[in-house]
Amino acid sequence: MTYELPDLPYDYDALEPHIDQRIMELHHDGHHQSYVDSANDAREQLEEMRSDGEYDDIKAVKRQLAFNLSGHANHSIFWENMDPDGGGEPGGAVADAIEDAFDSVDTFMEEFSEAAKAVEGAGWAMLFYDPLADELIIGQMESQHLLAHQNTTPILALDVWEHAYYLQYENNRGEYVDAWWDVVNWDDIDERYEAAIA
Repeated sequence: MTYELPDLPYDYDALEPHIDQRIMELHHDGHHQSYVDSANDAREQLEEMRSDGEYDDIKAVKRQLAFNLSGHANHSIFWENMDPDGGGEPGGAVADAIEDAFDSVDTFMEEFSEAAKAVEGAGWAMLFYDPLADELIIGQMESQHLLAHQNTTPILALDVWEHAYYLQYENNRGEYVDAWWDVVNWDDIDERYEAAIA
């Protein structure tokens, strides 16, 4: 079994004017495909190591797999977390969970936005379900996988690597983050939350 690039659940231009068609083409077909290809390459290298019984490069290959598989997983959530008819406010069980964890939807959105804008370098802002505390938490992820919260389930992912916005927003990450809320797919996020707590 190998990793495969998922199809976008909408057309490349469907998120305009919030996210430009050309960004979506490059981001999905270029960047995400590269993570898939590199993760598969790392798997092949590991299979060769097992076959040969030689593990001299295992640290580098494991690092390659962690980075690229995380990129594949994060992007697969990111695409589904957006919808041309998105935006507005959450509903369902996730809305109640957000109210419980953050006191209000507005407070949640403010904290999530500030976390996204403050990611150092390239990375992600994510909303996770934490089963240990049985609540939602917001995290920052540097690169694809650094600072990840162990044993949590990501239910909302925002890519703040420059490739996600630079062609349209240049170096104004904040404007991109603010615009992104208009395409957030709350139905998908509620489904992910329901699955996480099941």
